[in-house]
Amino acid sequence: MSNPQLEFFKSQIGKTLDHGPSGAGNWLAGTLLEVEFGYAKVSFEIRPDMCNPAQILHGGVASLMMDDVIGMANFITESEFLMTSINLNVDFLSSASLGEKVEVTAKLVRTGANLNHWESVIRKESGKIVAKASSNMIKTHKRLKELGF
Repeated sequence: MSNPQLEFFKSQIGKTLDHGPSGAGNWLAGTLLEVEFGYAKVSFEIRPDMCNPAQILHGGVASLMMDDVIGMANFITESEFLMTSINLNVDFLSSASLGEKVEVTAKLVRTGANLNHWESVIRKESGKIVAKASSNMIKTHKRLKELGF
């Protein structure tokens, strides 16, 4: 069975994600590295506008990165309805500095009738974990077709 959302994102591998429906995701401007059903990996370079005064990745931006990659990966789970985050639990474990590149992964842990549970990790090129998160996405009453998807 064909999954048009997955096929679209596969066509975006290696490209900058800056023309999508998420304004916040467009601002992040990550590069899609991998995408499969239930999994996505996006790289980001830490820019000055993503940093706190110490020139390290701001915790809110790190949270946004994970939430956005989870949202993108969730979009390809073939739900008929828009799903939205109902929580995002984040642990900040180390820092990433201005100019560093990080990779953010999102992995589907469990899917249910109304809720999808995700885990996400931010890693530096060295493999060191910067932050990790878990999130639950819940179905809304908005059909994706109504939103133009």
